[in-house]
Amino acid sequence: MNVNFKNAILPPATIGIVGGGQLGQMMTLSAKAMGYHVGVLDPMPKAPAAQVADFQIVAAYDDQAALLDLARRSDVLTYEFENVDEAALVAAQAYAQLPQGTALLHITGDRLNEKQFLHDHGIPVTPFAPVTDLQSLNYALNRVGTPAILKTAAGGYDGHGQTDLATTTVTDAAHALLAQPCILEARQEFRTEVSMMVTRSAAGVVTPFPLVENQHQHHILHTTIAPANVRPSVHAAARKIAVSIAEALQLRGVLGIEFFVLPDDTLLVNELAPRPHNSGHYTIEACNISQFEAHIRSICGLPIPAITQTSPAVMRNLLGADLTLARQQLINHPEWHFHDYGKADIKPQRKMGHVTVLNHDIDAALAALASLKGEQ
Repeated sequence: MNVNFKNAILPPATIGIVGGGQLGQMMTLSAKAMGYHVGVLDPMPKAPAAQVADFQIVAAYDDQAALLDLARRSDVLTYEFENVDEAALVAAQAYAQLPQGTALLHITGDRLNEKQFLHDHGIPVTPFAPVTDLQSLNYALNRVGTPAILKTAAGGYDGHGQTDLATTTVTDAAHALLAQPCILEARQEFRTEVSMMVTRSAAGVVTPFPLVENQHQHHILHTTIAPANVRPSVHAAARKIAVSIAEALQLRGVLGIEFFVLPDDTLLVNELAPRPHNSGHYTIEACNISQFEAHIRSICGLPIPAITQTSPAVMRNLLGADLTLARQQLINHPEWHFHDYGKADIKPQRKMGHVTVLNHDIDAALAALASLKGEQ
């Protein structure tokens, strides 16, 4: 492929990451392996990413002066979560490149913007309606129907900021959410949840990762099985949708796409994540390049190879006290690829690490993780 990469940002340039959590940590590890320098902005001293980066700026994410400081010390900026101050990022582009731009954040950082963007581009989504007050909620319930889910338009993760509505009766929990803009979505009876990571190079080449199957507990990802055990037509449909979304967004970096597989094998897009995603962690060991290396390559303008999965895999999240249990059992499991994010405090339902097992027998891979019976 004869593509001009003369504008690529090459090592030892400095990459500035807004956010110092585990996603930033794994981005940093990939970037450092490629010879880049990395700086991190995070309010928590010795945040997971900062533990492996060259420097950290300890400041709030909406501290514009701190973000500009990071930009001055960097050649390129990226972010590891959605809720970044867009105005601060716009100002920061005077000092460092931001290949992902801010439109991606504007779309994916608000559930209503995201659903409307997908709908406008012909991507299948569940019926939805905006909600700003009790009157609009009642209208939305009549339009969308029940059962439904009321969600805050911005913020919220792992089940926070949402409540179920089985009927048109407005519950106390729904009333509480109406303090901020919301979206009402029709609840779908789906067969399974799947996801796909996708990236796009500076040259416009879209590269999807394999489709994987996700199992959740208490709205938090528990286990990812790669590849997903669904019909080939579902894999093909997911790739087609992923390419369409990446092209519509003019994507740079990595995007996570969560889908519902309906009983008739059709797909609905549930959510987008404008960054590497928890369900893509298996790629570190199971693919020729990880989602994190793909992200670095994309934002720095480097070519991205076609993705191949070298082995089936199972990834298990370590939540809260699961981490302690996994540490204790590590001596008995040479097949585990063990990742400890180095977070200062172990808290219930908090993502503390993950374990990946490679095995051509998925049942055997699941069995190798069966002893992790910690937080349920």
